[in-house]
Amino acid sequence: MQLEISTSTSVLITLTINFNNSKQSSKKMKIMEAMTGAVDSAASKLDRARELRAFDDTKAGVKGLVDAGVENVPQIFLLPRNNTKSGTGDTAKVNFTIPVIDLQGVEIDSTLRQEIVHRIRHASETWGFFQVVNHGIPVGVLEEMLRGVRRFNEQDVGVKKQFYTRDVSRKFVFNSNFDLYASPAANWRDTFFCFMAPTPPQPQELPASCRDIQIEYSRHVMTLGVRLFGLLSEALGLETSRLTNMDCANGLAFVGHYYPSCPQPELTLGASKHTDDGFLTVVLQDHIGGLQIFAENQWIDVPPVPGALVINIGDLLQLISNDKFKSVEHRVLANREGPRVSVACFFSTALMPSSKLYGPIQDLLSEDNPAKYRETTVEEFFSYSYAKGLDGVSPLLHFKI
Repeated sequence: MQLEISTSTSVLITLTINFNNSKQSSKKMKIMEAMTGAVDSAASKLDRARELRAFDDTKAGVKGLVDAGVENVPQIFLLPRNNTKSGTGDTAKVNFTIPVIDLQGVEIDSTLRQEIVHRIRHASETWGFFQVVNHGIPVGVLEEMLRGVRRFNEQDVGVKKQFYTRDVSRKFVFNSNFDLYASPAANWRDTFFCFMAPTPPQPQELPASCRDIQIEYSRHVMTLGVRLFGLLSEALGLETSRLTNMDCANGLAFVGHYYPSCPQPELTLGASKHTDDGFLTVVLQDHIGGLQIFAENQWIDVPPVPGALVINIGDLLQLISNDKFKSVEHRVLANREGPRVSVACFFSTALMPSSKLYGPIQDLLSEDNPAKYRETTVEEFFSYSYAKGLDGVSPLLHFKI
């Protein structure tokens, strides 16, 4: 990289001398402008690469910047000039409400169950998001899980650094921005990640700060997932066990997000717009808010509801439902208030090797509704999505027929 810049600079100087000693043609001027742009671009990329590496090498994440007293958002976090804070649309001026669905009695009242299935079907087809209350997970467990994420991120940095890695094969992965070196702009957040199913880590492989509650919370979410997949199966007009029999509930990726307070929240994002690549996501968010979905051609808030969990359709569920259910773009705003804490549990086996193929469910297809996607494995889908990073483009497009 340095050699290329040096060579380009030498050529540029030679061109400039020649221009000063002769009549400057418009053609030569264009060449000089192009060379200048190439040098500036190369230098800019080199500077950014150095800044990214320097940030990553601290192993302290965004919280490390805040603890150091940063007053301005560093360059690597700034949104590209052609990508304003509002992205593809402004935050909703109209008061839209994301459905909140009460699951109380869903297992014992058949009439009530039909009503709940109808509401889930409508939400999954229209919004791709809904919230659930009376979901069976005690409020105390939810609150302790959020505290566990805070404890991990706010413990002594020396202890936390032991878990910092970009090796996704590790049982427990902590870092800042999984796509740090690929994304146009880094996000204002730190994250820890691990698979809690089908092969969970041994308890001693998890940090003591969140170990017990992470195991307990994951067990509850797995139980809830089976219930939700049953309701979603019925919402598709299929037998209750169809999605679970397809192993949609077999894998669980646990992700704990920590969004420190941001001195200039208008210049960056907590999470860039994206869709989730699994079958289904269960999100626990604290009281601060900032989660938004893109619908009705604008960004719409998903406000925190005490005791509720946010449920959203993933890309793989949109694929196997042949677009009947929608995996919707969403993002998280940066905020002066903080830290914001959330836990996202993704039902997916992700990088775990499996030859099982997933394509549009045959029972949902007809002459008028042919398959829109080719078959793929979960591993292939996740690998493509992970390598691509949060670039705002749905990985589903890659699998379209």
